[in-house]
Amino acid sequence: MARSIDYGNLMHRAMRGLIQSVLADVAAHGLPGAHHFFITFDTTHPEVQMADWLKERYPTEMTVVIQHWFENLNVTDEGFSITLNFGNNPEPMVIPFDALRTFVDPSVEFGLRFETQEQDDEDEEDEDDIEVEEEPERQAAEVVSLDQFRKH
Repeated sequence: MARSIDYGNLMHRAMRGLIQSVLADVAAHGLPGAHHFFITFDTTHPEVQMADWLKERYPTEMTVVIQHWFENLNVTDEGFSITLNFGNNPEPMVIPFDALRTFVDPSVEFGLRFETQEQDDEDEEDEDDIEVEEEPERQAAEVVSLDQFRKH
């Protein structure tokens, strides 16, 4: 059996580590400037903890916004817990990093997307396919021959 480098899982771990670092900094120092986050997660993940009425309203996926009002942000190696305001009702939540689908900070046009192979092609049995997005999308680089700039 040939050994290979599992880039998908390595990238997955690195992206979650980045989110963990960002959230830990926000927990310690608050949100700097205009930064704010849209975090979409899988509400069916067995380790997600949220109010029953929220699970009923968002049976498969939910996007939360971390911006003006949040409390009790605690970050661990497995995920984070936070209290968010839903119609003047503070609701505690626990969101494991494994449940994340997207993490976006629109203030700096930065985003990460975690995609599983099931979402892209249900026939495939691979575990995860990771796609990193950095917004705005940049155009492909143009290859230029240096010969055109040489004096003849």
